[in-house]
Amino acid sequence: MAFLADLGLLALGSRARALSDQLYGIADAVYRARGSQVQGRWFPVLRLISDEGPQTVGAIAASIGQTHSAVSQLADKLVREGWLRSVADKTDKRCRRLALTPKAQEAIRDARPAWRALVDVLGERCRAANVDILGALDAFERVLDESLADAIVARSTEVDRDAVRVVAFEPSLREHFYRLNADWLRKYFYLEEIDHRVLSHPEEELIAPGGDVLFARLGDAVIGTCALKFDSPGTYELTKMAVDERYHGLGIGRKLLQAAIEAFQARGGRTLFLESNRKLTPALRLYESMGFEHQPTLKPDSHYSRSDVYMIWRDPGAAAPKRRKQA
Repeated sequence: MAFLADLGLLALGSRARALSDQLYGIADAVYRARGSQVQGRWFPVLRLISDEGPQTVGAIAASIGQTHSAVSQLADKLVREGWLRSVADKTDKRCRRLALTPKAQEAIRDARPAWRALVDVLGERCRAANVDILGALDAFERVLDESLADAIVARSTEVDRDAVRVVAFEPSLREHFYRLNADWLRKYFYLEEIDHRVLSHPEEELIAPGGDVLFARLGDAVIGTCALKFDSPGTYELTKMAVDERYHGLGIGRKLLQAAIEAFQARGGRTLFLESNRKLTPALRLYESMGFEHQPTLKPDSHYSRSDVYMIWRDPGAAAPKRRKQA
């Protein structure tokens, strides 16, 4: 689940679903080892009816936090396979309730030692890892109130990509140039000596020789940056691109890259290149979509030990060179 973990809160629902599937799989393995035909996904329904007596589909859904449709489908399956039976409501003859069959009652009696062991072993492991999972879930459930969707919609309007501005370097932004890049490098690699020098002194290392440093701003927040480094007359390097991971997916990297290309063109540049790493797949896709082409060899005088990708920009809007006719 490394990919889901990298997405943070954005993939929390998918991650919770994956954890749920994993726990159900463990429960099923335990049941099979004990010779039981019970399945982990049946547990909430069977245990509820066992503890509280016959229940309607609606009551079950409300008690275990699942949809009426999901409970109805599972109930139909359990009735067909002989685990549940339909009984009349003593107070309302028009209402039908679900009750356990003798087969289910026996299976639940056989499963209770496994349930006790699950609580003991999982509890021991949580305590050893200093994880209060039940307390955390209780607290998180309180976060998921009815106002959450409205709050997310309001915030999404605030962080709309159209509200992002790309601005030029000024001394008050220097710390953000270091912060954004250092956070990114520490996540994927480490800071090399050249990184520390350039990030600490962008005026001397980048701007004074003829390059540029750009920032993406959303209101007062500085959420991304990239730089244009003078390499030789007419040749520039696109470098030090980083976007605050909380704002990924808003097209900020594309805005910064477009601004850097425009700065390169304004300087009359002829060659724009970058160095990267193969594991940075989303970044490479962005570069490719903006006209950067992979080169067959690495840059011979590269300054970065982490570099294993060398790309050069070709203006997608420029006409392709004419092929010479054969004599």
